[in-house]
Amino acid sequence: MTARAGTSHTSKRATTIPRVRQILAILAREYKSPKCALVHSSPLELIVATILSAQCTDARVNQVTPALFAKYRSAADYAEAPAGRLEEDIRSTGFFRNKARALRNLGAALVRDHHGQVPRTMEELTALPGVGRKTANLVLAEAFGVPGIVVDTHVRRITQRLGLTRRSDPDHIERDLMQVIPRVSWNRFSLRLIQHGRAVCKARNPRCEDCALLRVCPEGLSRV
Repeated sequence: MTARAGTSHTSKRATTIPRVRQILAILAREYKSPKCALVHSSPLELIVATILSAQCTDARVNQVTPALFAKYRSAADYAEAPAGRLEEDIRSTGFFRNKARALRNLGAALVRDHHGQVPRTMEELTALPGVGRKTANLVLAEAFGVPGIVVDTHVRRITQRLGLTRRSDPDHIERDLMQVIPRVSWNRFSLRLIQHGRAVCKARNPRCEDCALLRVCPEGLSRV
């Protein structure tokens, strides 16, 4: 039984890899220089912006953060901020009470455990309040150049449509993708899929007829 299971997994991966190469080539052609949409100039600014982006558009976050980052320059500034004042500073991002609490707790943890600095490992990052693997992977990739796959709503939706995963849990999706996407491509793959999700492969009414990935997308082919 073990041998057959292993063979099945190997066979599935072998059949997936050529299509993955096609997907990566198409995405590279369509989105040559992918960038993180959240404007930041430090690891702390990035992790704060990522927390604010929950249930909020990156464009809205980028409207709020210039004044926020000018006012709160260190982890200690967030830790010591009066709750009501910080809530008002981020009100327009939505869920501002929960986010303000997360930012204050984050600042306190960074001061207490990391001398006010954003740590550089997955284990340390995910131990911080309000930081899951998605945020940790983004911070590691963007701030420290550590390869990672960021599974946000766009990446989850598109990889499911492409048949690269059948999972719904982001952590499981991340593991599935790590098996078939070359490590050197992890960061750019995520950023390109996020761009593609915003521009073409939308949650509702995806523009399959305009999609460069159509020929390698099982769900897209079933729609047209």
